[in-house]
Amino acid sequence: MLTDLPNVLTLSRIAAIPLLIVLVAIGTPAGDLTACILFSAAAITDYFDGRLARSRREQSDLGRMLDPIADKLLVGAALMLLVGQNRLSSLGLYPAIVIMLREILVSGLREYLAGIRVGLPVTRLAQWKTGFQMGALGTLLAGKTSAAILGIGFLPMALIGETMLWIAAALTLITGWDYLTAGWRHAAAPVTRRSSVAD
Repeated sequence: MLTDLPNVLTLSRIAAIPLLIVLVAIGTPAGDLTACILFSAAAITDYFDGRLARSRREQSDLGRMLDPIADKLLVGAALMLLVGQNRLSSLGLYPAIVIMLREILVSGLREYLAGIRVGLPVTRLAQWKTGFQMGALGTLLAGKTSAAILGIGFLPMALIGETMLWIAAALTLITGWDYLTAGWRHAAAPVTRRSSVAD
């Protein structure tokens, strides 16, 4: 149900996006720090909603549909905010493009495979990718000015964030290729074999 705790946590990621946009648009150190905290909290719910759903046996088709949508909306909004607010260098733009393209690719693959009732499991490497990606985006949203509030303004926040983003992009290429080849195997399989896999 929509009111189950795992689904509420998933929906909270979507609900956080408008507030995130407003906080970044304000453009103050306090706003940036709050945006970083909000984004980090939303990213953490991605870990807990799945665990809670499994431990409480509240897994549902609704949750399986909403979870990847919430993730991609949150990541997409954060990337567009960073680009739109000139928070990424010209080099930092390239891993952002790679990450966005991978999200679209995996979404398309999941939609196709769901049609033939084949799941696309999340790999351990994909979890590492998500960790670096969320860490990078949170760091870049915080920026140098909000780091100064915490007394760590000496840290090169942009460099740290973009380095993590490049690592996430490299992992994105690897996991994206893995998902693509897995999807291709099912797409190229004979119809009889596909139907047996689906069953």
